[in-house]
Order: sequence, then C-alpha cells, then structure tokens
Amino acid sequence: MPTKKWSAGSPRGGAAGSVRGRTAGSPVVLGIESSCDETGAGLVRDGRLLGHALASSMDEHARFGGVVPEIAARAHVHALTPVVREALDDAGLTAADIGAVAVTTGPGLSGALQVGLAGAKGLAYALGVPLYGVHHLAGHVAADTLEHGPLPDPCVVLIVSGGHTSLLLVRDLARDPITHLGDTLDDAAGECFDKVARVFGLPYPGGPAIDRTARTGDPRAVPFPRPLTTGPSANRFTFSFSGLKTAAARWAERHHAAGLPLPLADGAASLQEAVADVLTRKAVAACTEHGVRTLVVVGGVAANSRVRALAQERCAAAGITLRVPPLRLCTDNGAMIAAVGDLLVRAGAEPAPLDVSIDPSAPLEYAALHPVARGPHPVTPGTYPVAPGQLPVAPGPYPSG
Repeated sequence: MPTKKWSAGSPRGGAAGSVRGRTAGSPVVLGIESSCDETGAGLVRDGRLLGHALASSMDEHARFGGVVPEIAARAHVHALTPVVREALDDAGLTAADIGAVAVTTGPGLSGALQVGLAGAKGLAYALGVPLYGVHHLAGHVAADTLEHGPLPDPCVVLIVSGGHTSLLLVRDLARDPITHLGDTLDDAAGECFDKVARVFGLPYPGGPAIDRTARTGDPRAVPFPRPLTTGPSANRFTFSFSGLKTAAARWAERHHAAGLPLPLADGAASLQEAVADVLTRKAVAACTEHGVRTLVVVGGVAANSRVRALAQERCAAAGITLRVPPLRLCTDNGAMIAAVGDLLVRAGAEPAPLDVSIDPSAPLEYAALHPVARGPHPVTPGTYPVAPGQLPVAPGPYPSG
C-alpha cells in the first residue's frame, strides 16, 4: 500500500547525529497508531518530532460510506512495516536508534488495534526496549505539544472527532488523571457530519465534504437547533448531536418530498455553524468557569475551518489563549502516539508488560493504557539479533488479547 509522508516541521534527527543512539539524553520513541483506517508511525525525542509517515485505507472504505473493520485491519497488516521504515528514513534513523516503543491500545477497532499492538510488541521484544500502551485520545491531546510545546497546567481540552466529543481538564498529561467536564451523550460531532453528508449525497468522509460545500453557503439559512445549550446546568458541558443530525435529515427529506432541489451549500453551512457554535460555546464557558486561560482543540474535527475560526474569535473575546495543532496533526497519526510515549518515558512511567492487550472501548482516565488479557499467554523465550539498519521480524507467538 502506498504511504503518504508529511514534512515533520521540526529538525531532522540525523542532521548532526544529535539524536542517534540510546545513551545520550532521552531515548527516541517510536509511536504506532492503528486504531481505525490510518496506519501511522512517528519518532519523537524530548518533545521534538523527528520524522513520521502515514498510510490510509480511506479510499477502500469510501464506497461503503464508512470504515469496514476487516478491510482496515488487513490494510494495517500490509502497511505497518513500510510505514515504520518510511518514518525512520524521514528521521534519518535506523531501527537500532529506537529506545522505546509506544502503541495505541485503545479505544478503536479491535482487529485494527491488534495489528498495531502485535507489530509494536515484535519491535520492542526484538530490540530489547520498553513498550508503552497509549490511550488514543491522549495521543490527540499530546499532538499539540509537537507544535506548541508543553501543555499549560491546567488547560481545558476539547477533543472532537468522528467517534468522540469531550471537554477535559488536563494537568500533567503523563502523571495525573484526566478530568471529564462533559462528553457526548450520543453521536460525536464528526459522526454527525458523516451521517448528514450521506443524507445530503456528499462523499465520505463527510467532515471535509461538509466543510468544502459550506464555503459558498449561508450559515444562517437554516435554523438548525443548538443541542443542550439551554436547560439544566448539569448539561452545560455535555454534548448531543443526534437531534441535530435528525433535524438536518428531516430538512433534506422535506425538500425531496416536495420535489425541490436541495440547497446543499446553505444546508452544509448551517449544519457546520450549529456544530461549531455548540462546541466553542461550551469550551469557552468551561475555561471561564474553571479559571483556565488556555483552550486546546484537538481531533479530526479540529481541522474544520469554521470550528477553528469561531474558536479563535470567541477565545480572543474572552482573553483565552487558543492552541490548535496544524492540520496534519489533527487526524490520526503515529507522531501523536510517540509524543505520549516520550512524555511517559521522561516522567519515569512504568512500561507495559509484554502481555499487554487492547481495550476497544477504553474510557479516557490516564494517558497510559495497559489492559491485560485474561488467561495465560506464554511468550516463547529467545533472542532475535537485528542487523544494523534493519527492522526485526516479530518472533512468535505473541499475546494477542
């Protein structure tokens, strides 16, 4: 499978030999991400992104209108080794330079997670380096540190993606528990975009399609609801996008039933405005209530142009500093998992046991995620020498959870 490589946006590891080897300073951390339809690998040391690469199976899912788990898992099998090699090449490093491995252990698609974990275990075991399991959503939070440096303590984080929408109070990401201020009760914001885009006849993935279509529309044309922005104070930081999705679908159905052309641009712009309004209104209110001066917006929907613009506008008015990762770090990638691994290593966190497994529905409580499978999973002992510059072949059997 072809891989798509992005520019790292930071000094290359091999430029002056300053990051080579495992003895000088913190180790180079390899991060592996495979929770959905992107296979990502990234290399981070001391908070600096050294190199990364990404492969996506999105085109294989487009005709189904969503991600097919089995197709995603098989794509990861084919892409994982080439992506790791490409990330190493991008950083000017070899496998021998890897000092720790971090991998997404949840949440996500079970089969997809298993592929990434098996590959990470093979690398860590053969190279003789520690392995760290990482919560996928903590990876999104840490992605911002690769662009803007360490997170302020505390900060409010808005995670908004295809599967998750949450408001968090974050202190020390590597050491402290993560406080949930509010989560979605039903659909996530990105899920709302995907489902409404399908009703509108727009291509998958729906988020970028809605954003493009909205550019020529009137965001005030359709008075879509703003869910949970009024009512009991207990819901002030809670999200719900199922009703908004239904309202948009009914609006489209009324046009079709009347034989009228669907004003797609106006519908897309109005939907996007409703989502952006709810997200940013609650996020800024959370910062104000908790006396926090920094809002961090992360996840795939953080790439939405209206979400970014309205967040900037409202944060500026409230005297709040806004941090949003660059577009290339908003969607799933291996660099963000390496960033969490790097934080865990520098914090002295305990590595995962070799029988670490996956948790496809893991709640976000800590950045590290080390679920262990039930029952005995023996690992065949032995040594597996690695030639200089070569990636090891994973020995077996390995615990698969």
